[in-house]
Amino acid sequence: MALRYLLDTNVLSEPMRPVPNTGVLARIADIGTSAAVGAPAWHELQFGKARLPAGRRRRAIELFLDRLERVIVVLPYDKSAAAWHARERARLERKGKTPPFTDGQLAAIAAVNDLVLVTRNVRDFSGFAGVRVESWFTTS
Repeated sequence: MALRYLLDTNVLSEPMRPVPNTGVLARIADIGTSAAVGAPAWHELQFGKARLPAGRRRRAIELFLDRLERVIVVLPYDKSAAAWHARERARLERKGKTPPFTDGQLAAIAAVNDLVLVTRNVRDFSGFAGVRVESWFTTS
C-alpha cells in the first residue's frame, strides 16, 4: 500500500492516553500501512519516553514504540525537506510568522512526500503553503 499520511506526535501517542479518542483509534485501525512518521515526531516520542523515570508507564511506552517501529515507516528530514522548509520559513518570516521549527520540519516532510499531515493541531500547520492537513480527533 502506498504512503498517504504523515502522522504527528499527538496522533501517534493517542493510543497511549488513559482515554484515547475513538475517532483517532478508528482511523489508525483503518489505514494499514499507508501512514508514516517523520523523524522529528519520532524524536519527540523517543524524547518523551527518555524523560520518564523507570517504571510501568515508561515500560508501557517502550513496548508501544517497539511495536510501532516494526510497522511504520520513519521518513527522514532530508535535503529536499530542508530546502522546502527553508523556502517556506523565509516566506512565512516575511509575513511576520515564525512557526515552531519542528512543525516546519514535519510540514516539509509531508510536502516533499505528497502526504496528508494528520494532527490534532491543524491551526499550527495552516500557514504552510501546499500542505494538506487533517484532524482525526472527534468530539465524542
